[in-house]
Amino acid sequence: QDYYGKELQKSEDLKTNACVTSARPLPKAVRDALKHVHEEVVARYYGCGLVIPECLASCRILDLGSGRDCYLLSQLVGEQGHVTGIDMTEGQVELARKHIAYHMDKFGYQKPNVEFLQGYMEKLGDAGLADESYDIVISNCVINLAPDKRAVLREAYRVLKPGGEMYFSDVYASQHLSETIRKHRVLWGECLAGALYWKDLYSIAEEVGFSPPCLVSASPITIGDKELEGIIGDCRFVSATFRLFKVPGSSRAGPGQVIYNGGIVGHEQELVFNANFTFKEGEVVDVDAEMAAILRSSRFADEFLIRAGGANTATPQGRCC
Repeated sequence: QDYYGKELQKSEDLKTNACVTSARPLPKAVRDALKHVHEEVVARYYGCGLVIPECLASCRILDLGSGRDCYLLSQLVGEQGHVTGIDMTEGQVELARKHIAYHMDKFGYQKPNVEFLQGYMEKLGDAGLADESYDIVISNCVINLAPDKRAVLREAYRVLKPGGEMYFSDVYASQHLSETIRKHRVLWGECLAGALYWKDLYSIAEEVGFSPPCLVSASPITIGDKELEGIIGDCRFVSATFRLFKVPGSSRAGPGQVIYNGGIVGHEQELVFNANFTFKEGEVVDVDAEMAAILRSSRFADEFLIRAGGANTATPQGRCC
């Protein structure tokens, strides 16, 4: 709270690039939406990836954070959709709330489709967020700031509807971190000391009930500060975007064949779903049982023709970590 509420006043105050790394270029729709976001909100952006998934019209989205991404998503879900931002830092929430009227006028909305709450992502119930109330949960480089990652994923799973998705970017470490690193105040604020050992994400996701993590994109993080590099030693960090799905048991069957119909705006020719699966319009793709269940149960169901069977030549999810 102190680091983000008082010490950091803008993105340029960060001492490493961990919280400003973007793993891939912004799509045109996102670039256009970004032009409408107030410059004061953009200046206080801290993120390590792009957390704008596809197929968002009329969705209810929860952002574990507040600010730029909420106002981007506000435009993409449309006036019939809704975005909730929750943040533990009073200053961040105040800044986001300050510009609600400005953005609704800019977007041409009759009433706000965003709200900002102060609270903890480990305790979403304390903020009044009900079970199975959101289609998507997003997070941009904040889960590393939570000491209890299991609680964060458990709460995200709870508030997601069946078939819902957690789409998030965060920082991961190549090894378990020493106590010296984990207790370093600046490294924690810079999103490094709280980074999860990447293999632990898989075990925690399974424990909570999510589908295996699907890696979307990743990029290495450079520290650029000799003193901090000396403390970190041979540990390496990466910013990575994953998608997790809350797949109901009734959707699980065997492998299948899917055909993308090209109906998602901005992705008409092809949909890059993750690092392993790219779906081209009209093309038959063999998918494993997990991907078949994800597509069958999620908001993507209407965008695909899904048939049972197939050669099952798909690559296991996310293993290119």
